[in-house]
Amino acid sequence: MAFYPLQIAGLVLGFFGMVGTIGTTLLPQWRVSAFIGSNIIIFERIWEGLWMNCIQQAMVTLQCKFYTSILALPPVLEAARALMCVAIALSLIALIIGICGMKHIQCTGSSERVKAYLLGTSGVLFILTGIFVLIPVSWTANIIIRDFYDPTIHVGQKRELGGALFLGWATVAVLFIGGGLLCGYCCCNRDKQWPRYPVPAYRVPQKDNQRKVTVPSKTSTSYV
Repeated sequence: MAFYPLQIAGLVLGFFGMVGTIGTTLLPQWRVSAFIGSNIIIFERIWEGLWMNCIQQAMVTLQCKFYTSILALPPVLEAARALMCVAIALSLIALIIGICGMKHIQCTGSSERVKAYLLGTSGVLFILTGIFVLIPVSWTANIIIRDFYDPTIHVGQKRELGGALFLGWATVAVLFIGGGLLCGYCCCNRDKQWPRYPVPAYRVPQKDNQRKVTVPSKTSTSYV
């Protein structure tokens, strides 16, 4: 297979994208407390994530609590949860398919065409994973920025962009690059002349143009 380093780079980036997707989903720093004003003494920090919220008091103790009720969550949070769970599943499936399409993996046989299509499918799934991560991350960031500049919202309820959102954007970039490399590998091998099995030659039966020569019989009748 040509372009072997291309598929290695694509799968490595896809693996890091999967790890970043899991980290973005689990980290509670989606929304962090905003410090507005001239008071430099901060006694507590508030972190809000998809699964829990945490309070850090005096930079010493950290208390986290999972959300007890699913139905009481806002629709935005429920949608973000669902999209991120789908993204994790897609990234895992994409990684498995990509590994099956590697050069030295014989679980799918030795056909180079099949392996190229598997890697292309893995690249498409990685790109879809990036889209599923980008939607909730950008949606949450838009809500945070909108509420921050809304004068009708109390200062204590305003939040800022957390570290998990920046990790999500970086993960999206890695997934897009890795998926693009795998799709490019598949496209580069599409125009390749794949070896085919030789077609058995069909021989047309030829007519025997040679006329049959009748040999006269040696026995002859004698007349007396």
